[in-house]
Amino acid sequence: MNAAGAGDAGLVVEASELQVSFGDFEAVRGVSFEVRRGECLALVGESGSGKSVTARSLLGLSGDGARVQAGALRLDGEELPARTSDGAWQSIRGGRIGLVHQDALVALDPLRPVWREVDDALRLHTDLGRAARRQRVLELLDRVGIEEPASIARRRSGQLSGGQRQRVLIAAALAGDPALLIADEPTSSVDQAVQAQLIGLFNALKADGMTMLFITHDLGVVQRLADRVAVMSEGLVVETAPTEPLFRAPQHRITRTLLAAQPKPTVDSSDHASAASAAGAAAPLVDVRAVSRTFRTLGASPVHAVRGASFILGRGETLGIVGSSGSGKSTLARIALGLEQPDAGSVTFLGEPWNPAPERRRRPRRPRLGYVPQDALSSFDPRRTVGEILADAITAGRSRSVRTNRAAIEAALEQVGLDASIAGLRPLHLSGGQRQRVAIARALAPEPDVLLCDEPVSSLDVTVQAQVLALIQRLVDDLGLACLFISHDLAVVAQLSDRVAVMSEGELVETAPVAELFAAPKHPASRALLEAQRSLEVR
Repeated sequence: MNAAGAGDAGLVVEASELQVSFGDFEAVRGVSFEVRRGECLALVGESGSGKSVTARSLLGLSGDGARVQAGALRLDGEELPARTSDGAWQSIRGGRIGLVHQDALVALDPLRPVWREVDDALRLHTDLGRAARRQRVLELLDRVGIEEPASIARRRSGQLSGGQRQRVLIAAALAGDPALLIADEPTSSVDQAVQAQLIGLFNALKADGMTMLFITHDLGVVQRLADRVAVMSEGLVVETAPTEPLFRAPQHRITRTLLAAQPKPTVDSSDHASAASAAGAAAPLVDVRAVSRTFRTLGASPVHAVRGASFILGRGETLGIVGSSGSGKSTLARIALGLEQPDAGSVTFLGEPWNPAPERRRRPRRPRLGYVPQDALSSFDPRRTVGEILADAITAGRSRSVRTNRAAIEAALEQVGLDASIAGLRPLHLSGGQRQRVAIARALAPEPDVLLCDEPVSSLDVTVQAQVLALIQRLVDDLGLACLFISHDLAVVAQLSDRVAVMSEGELVETAPVAELFAAPKHPASRALLEAQRSLEVR
């Protein structure tokens, strides 16, 4: 990188002709942008467009084997270190530049109280003593809107809601009093109500003079936060404009595609009503009756994750379960899967006891209940190829031989729109959309009767999200599956579901046909979710 003197005093970040390559692959190709003091620049684009690599280049974290070149890469007029191994980065990361990660649960150490996460940044980047740091931790937690900061500070990350964890990450990023805050998809894994709160927090930080580089695929968030938007595609910035003009009159086809792919809560009431009616006339495949689950931790109040929840799921029906972070959706899903035993109540699957029941009685029916997780990558054995993963599912664990099961593997990949050539790749070498399709193929391989999808598209960009949702809808229709679809995104649920069940504080507070719930929600929790959804729609 060229040495250069300070430029415009109002510029916090200046990048010129930034290039990042991994061997022969050019991830970022001649990108240039500026961020001025107190401004928020949003980097948006599809998965693999280069937005995260671009942002992480400002932290010297482009990745193993990355080759970074730039005409200029400056922070507050000073050239950033040319080599990622340069010791100067230690004072920049967490000090002059703060980073808010996408996945707070992964970013936070599960074995330490969260005050230590914030204290680390203070210890490394300030001269405060121990007592002063402890006080400053509480001030930072209060600044990011955490109620009862002294109590929250003593908890571990697993004892916090998704919104609380994200706020802790923001507090840690602010601890070094950074000149620039980089937020990498900080709202993608939380529900709309928490999203709206986090947007309010980021706007408050911006009003206090914070400079931000915001990476996201959610254009509703961008519209409410960013001053300018840079749209990336295949390593290039294809369009840059102030936010309002870009949304009003997008110039590039990629920008128009991103805007068109935003999920909208439109409901085809006739299709949904007929499916729900047909499902209700037959015996249910899944019957959940008054299940409850309480978690108890030494030194903490009991957490009533699920309280007396009941629902049925019929053949050919899709039931959407929605709720805010911490409402109990995922615990209810684990009970339905037989992975978490309820304290009270029961689950019947295919007319026989399922939970509680000995695993030896469940095992013969396990292939008939398919599961698509939120984080497909974490659910795969990283040592196995796609072909081996699918062979294992096809044979119910009896074989991982790709050669023996080649025809079935290729058919499973074709069913989810993937080329047979990826059978030889490992999950780490796939895009997010490809991994999610492989997870769906794995779930369908044993030919299940029921498909349970737990937040299957929340981490995907809007165009890939639309493709995966269309795939799930087609497969459910073509195969006659019953589907239990868990999401915090009402727009997504509206596209797929026949009925919707709303969860709040561990209870299923309202269940109704999707058109009825969207038109006239009865419970305050349902109305709050709809209001939050509408507040984040692209205008």
